[in-house]
Amino acid sequence: MANKQIDMRKIKRIFKLYTSGVSKRRISQQLGISRNTVAKYIDFFKRYRLTAYEVEKMTLEELHGLFKADQRPKSPKLVELQRYFPYFDKEIRKTGVTRQLLWEEYYAKHPDGFRLSQFKYWYAEWQKETSPVMRMEHKAGDKLFIDFTGKKLTIVDRDTGELKELEVFVCILGSSQYTYVEACASQKLEDFIRCTENALWFYGGVPRALVPDNLKSAVTKSSRYEPKVNEVFADFAEHYETAVLPTRTYRPRDKAIVENAVRIIYNSPQY
Repeated sequence: MANKQIDMRKIKRIFKLYTSGVSKRRISQQLGISRNTVAKYIDFFKRYRLTAYEVEKMTLEELHGLFKADQRPKSPKLVELQRYFPYFDKEIRKTGVTRQLLWEEYYAKHPDGFRLSQFKYWYAEWQKETSPVMRMEHKAGDKLFIDFTGKKLTIVDRDTGELKELEVFVCILGSSQYTYVEACASQKLEDFIRCTENALWFYGGVPRALVPDNLKSAVTKSSRYEPKVNEVFADFAEHYETAVLPTRTYRPRDKAIVENAVRIIYNSPQY
């Protein structure tokens, strides 16, 4: 890296211009930065295999954490391992992917590399430094997070042998992370409301708010500021004297808790 780190906004601008086809010389002239410095920052993003879209979406704090982590002295083996972390960070969000599987992929290519426990430690350290986010605190009985998993469950009809696909409804209480899962025929409004009601009976109570992802059954119009809740679902919530607070679009942290539950569900032996 350059001896004196420049403004993070300017760093993001460097990579955006470069991936748009602007030459390093032209970027240097346009931003008033030496060509060597421009080249060093471009090489940094290439080394971590980051796309222009990923860099654009990173917050200034996340970008600063990434540079801070990169500037610490590291062994060649650790440097090689960390080259995989941005890729692993995308893969771990997929259903069924675990740190164990990611380590096996890494270890198959580097049999002299880190063992599983060390791999998990360094991956966790990298995540803390590159994703400095505020911890979300949840109060008991405050919110019930609701979603469909997106990955269907296949069952066999005992009488006909026919394979049938079912949707998987999941909800989780924010504080206790007590999870309810139900397979149903579809994501249609009737099935969605029935599953939600079954969950309330399962929990034996009603939270202060229901927090669905932007499902068509729950939200008729998505919006970052004023989503429009389905009228039938709104009536359902009113009947149970609770509120509906849809997750905000483009705010993945809002629904992280239910997505973690989905990951656990599909990593369980019965699936």
